[in-house]
Amino acid sequence: MNDNSKVLVALLAGIAAGAALGILFAPERGEETRDKLNDSLKNLSDSIKDRATDELGNLSTYKTKVVDNIKSKISTAESEISNLADKVKSAYSGATTKAESDFNQASNL
Repeated sequence: MNDNSKVLVALLAGIAAGAALGILFAPERGEETRDKLNDSLKNLSDSIKDRATDELGNLSTYKTKVVDNIKSKISTAESEISNLADKVKSAYSGATTKAESDFNQASNL
């Protein structure tokens, strides 16, 4: 959880605590106080759910970026390995052709 998320959660908790205390100390009947407290807690719950949904979306986006980045690096590595393998094959082929040619010249002497 990043610092902004921590601050937002702390802010929401503070707002909820303030609302709860304000309702508890308000000069109203118990039933009205409980209803207001219940509404405040429902609003806090909704805010937390919305924030959690947003964070899950952010995580999903981040996961997609990481996966795409890894796939790109793997593709680049595969390409470099393929190029290196081609160079090794070419060098091997050239070396065997030269060795064969040298052998044939030595045999003709």
